[in-house]
Amino acid sequence: MEGVLSGAIGVLAASGIWLVLRPRTFQVIVGLCLLSYAVNLFIFATGRLVLGAPPIMPRGGFIDPTAYADPLPQALVLTAIVISFATTALFLVVLIASRGLTGTDHVDAQEREP
Repeated sequence: MEGVLSGAIGVLAASGIWLVLRPRTFQVIVGLCLLSYAVNLFIFATGRLVLGAPPIMPRGGFIDPTAYADPLPQALVLTAIVISFATTALFLVVLIASRGLTGTDHVDAQEREP
């Protein structure tokens, strides 16, 4: 399970970095989204991957904390999802305004000559 998750995080991060380095602004925005997904998965994975265990500890008696998932990374990821959605919406508005002003969606506002 950990290998699949770490592979998915690596693929998302590598794809995001590759897209951030592209010359079009839409590709840069998609790359930033993929990077944020990779970071969210990484933070979520730090809360331990426990299958079939409840996320909240019961009351009373001796409690083994290694048998339960940590709820703090889950809350952090939920907050990060909301923030990344808002920044993506802001980036898209800036993209539309920039394309209207320059007539191109190239990062440096210049098309390459063939």
